[in-house]
Amino acid sequence: MPNDFNQQVIDEFRANRGRVGGCFEGARLLLLTTTGARSGAPHTTPVGYLPDGGERVLVIASAGGSPKHPDWYHNILADPRVTVEDGVFTYEAAAVELRGEERDRAFARAVEADPGWAEYQAKTERVIPVVALESVENGPPSTGTTSMGEAIKAVHDAFRRELALIRAETTASGPRLGAQLRINCLTLCQGLHNHHTGEDTALFPFLAGRYEELAPVMDRLREEHGRIAALLDELRRVVTADGTEPALVQAEVGRLTEELEAHLIYEEEQLVPVLDAAAR
Repeated sequence: MPNDFNQQVIDEFRANRGRVGGCFEGARLLLLTTTGARSGAPHTTPVGYLPDGGERVLVIASAGGSPKHPDWYHNILADPRVTVEDGVFTYEAAAVELRGEERDRAFARAVEADPGWAEYQAKTERVIPVVALESVENGPPSTGTTSMGEAIKAVHDAFRRELALIRAETTASGPRLGAQLRINCLTLCQGLHNHHTGEDTALFPFLAGRYEELAPVMDRLREEHGRIAALLDELRRVVTADGTEPALVQAEVGRLTEELEAHLIYEEEQLVPVLDAAAR
């Protein structure tokens, strides 16, 4: 893609915390910054990604089916240390190319989720690489926000976007639940679990020690965390069961979305003003 087009996407991505329009609208997108193999200068490229069920994500060096690998792929071969921006967090990662059967399984999942990947592979004689980006951060990643309230809202919006994507993917699914869609659901479940665990063990005790009047709010939020945890457990059960129909997953995701949205709205109304005021 031309550099001016890339820069337009990069600017929009950063200005809107991961939301962009045009050909990338509604896609899972991240900004990948590599070190130029020849120049040693940083190069940032918008690339689509796939959740991988854990702390890493996958990117595919398709270059639209070009006969040559994209520049960012050559860069990571020379220096696998990269920077990832996902719209909420910016973190350092190690780029690891998948090989053999692991690569083939990951690419097959991608094709199942979006046949466009197969079209790219059919256009070129090269085997399109699949690369895992694994976080190497020792501490929490940067959010680039000015207050904890702003950071919470950014994280909440990211969960909202991911749920919307999963609902759309489930609606468009065929008669059976695809492997990548299962991973997308399980990754969401783990992300929400981690977020709520962090709030229960760090944020809420921090606030309780400084704002006694928020005690009823904390009690309600913890209770809601429990209900959401039960919904996450049920979604995991449904997603991992053999022969699950997409309609059943759609129903569970709908239940989770309704409960979670009410929870996020209440938390934002009660906590964000307090956290923003504390940052002034």
